[in-house]
Amino acid sequence: MFNLATKLSRLARGRSHSPTVVRLFSTKLHHHFKPNPVALQMIDYAFSLSRSQKSDESYGQGLLVLEQCESNQHDGNSKGLVLLAMSTLLSERGNFLEAIEKLNTIKDLKVSSFPLRVATMEALAGLHLELGEDDTSSVIADVCLNDLDANKPELDDGFGSLNARARALKGLTELVQGNTDSSQSCFTGAEDNLGIGNDALSYAEFLHTTRDFETAKKLYENVIKGIPENKDYSDPYNLAAGNMVWEDILLAATCGLGQLESHMGNFGDAEEILTRALTMTEERFGSHHPKIGIILTCIALMFRHKATMEHSSSLMVQEGLYRRALELLKAPQLETEVEQSKVYRKDIIALARGGYAETLCVQQNRKAVGEKMKRWAEGAWNNRRLSLSEALDLSKIIIIDARISRAL
Repeated sequence: MFNLATKLSRLARGRSHSPTVVRLFSTKLHHHFKPNPVALQMIDYAFSLSRSQKSDESYGQGLLVLEQCESNQHDGNSKGLVLLAMSTLLSERGNFLEAIEKLNTIKDLKVSSFPLRVATMEALAGLHLELGEDDTSSVIADVCLNDLDANKPELDDGFGSLNARARALKGLTELVQGNTDSSQSCFTGAEDNLGIGNDALSYAEFLHTTRDFETAKKLYENVIKGIPENKDYSDPYNLAAGNMVWEDILLAATCGLGQLESHMGNFGDAEEILTRALTMTEERFGSHHPKIGIILTCIALMFRHKATMEHSSSLMVQEGLYRRALELLKAPQLETEVEQSKVYRKDIIALARGGYAETLCVQQNRKAVGEKMKRWAEGAWNNRRLSLSEALDLSKIIIIDARISRAL
């Protein structure tokens, strides 16, 4: 524990630009928690209100409802539950730092529910991954695992599923950093306790990257079929928050399955599934959200793969998809130096811009612009497993995780 605390302290000092301090919970744990029915009703109302118009105003109203709800709760578990919901709404609007702040507040409370605590750490790690703060996410996963191990006797039968969830979280952080062997070690031995949520999805993505397509497909399909119809906070073991909520799991699993079908050469199925993912994203976030740009990038890459395999051309389709994706992702102008371009989802922007550059470079009158675009994309690409050219090479496998907006 001393080494872990030292690591946390050093990491916190090195990242003063955002609230990345990882604090341990300090109260005795148990995993039996019955949510306050009134709080559940207010959370459900706040979500409905926020998502009704998908506007800054409607989300502001939803957050006000939750602030009032949180002030009326009198124990750490109930307050933590409301703060989880607040972090989700803030995350949906792209207010990641505020969402992280709400999640960090939970760790200052006397939260005894272990499922709630695991959901908090999972959401924190997910948001830091979306921000590109991979080291912080890795440490958060370590803390979660350490916390579980320290309280294993008290958790009894609940330990297996929570441990699998925490190990899958660690596996995802390793996969993002390109550490395939380390990622595999996280999943090994946890397979029998996987649920149908983030843990199963992360394992499916690992199998997908390592070309175990058959098992990955089964897992993607199991996640899609197994998502509970009731996605509220009434079941503590189904708690999720931030960019790791059930709706995002379903979207990412659908997107992952569509990409898998493309990698297997089943382009008709791939197009149908990715189109379904696009519709889901529009219904959840609205038609101008950056997440739409992520799905469009997946669709453009699928058309690129199809054209190559079938020796056909779809340059105009690809170009239109990449251009719209980059608009929605709020990609910096090409004149902006990569080092100065402080944007979210740089992984996806680089991938989309690299694919777009390829469509221009084969057109003689646009080659110069394509080369400039390619140089920018290569400078922005930060994946440790593959270079950008390898990511665009059909012999390699790259997956876009729609939860965390990263290329794996």
